[in-house]
Amino acid sequence: MAYNGLKIIIGLGSGGQLLSASADGHAGSSPKGENLACAAVTVLLRTAYETVSAYPGVKIKGKATKAGSLDFKISAWPEEKSERLRAVADFLVVGLSGINREFPGLLELVIDQN
Repeated sequence: MAYNGLKIIIGLGSGGQLLSASADGHAGSSPKGENLACAAVTVLLRTAYETVSAYPGVKIKGKATKAGSLDFKISAWPEEKSERLRAVADFLVVGLSGINREFPGLLELVIDQN
């Protein structure tokens, strides 16, 4: 059965490094711009993207093609940035899991561990 709310997929490497994130949809029935769960997810994902983008040597591409959609992928990084990518992944997963607990049924969180 397809999920009709906000679906988030976080891709992790074998060492726990953040490799990708995507979010698509809207959480709940509140009007766009007034939903706390959506706002919290947006802040976490944008902050993760901007943080990783600032790391020298990390190759990341992202897009937000429409409201309610965000996608980014990390294709390469220097070995010395692996621990930082693990830390960002941990922060992101813990934060998104907390939103999922606070607002049950409004989002689907998928962690894809490669």
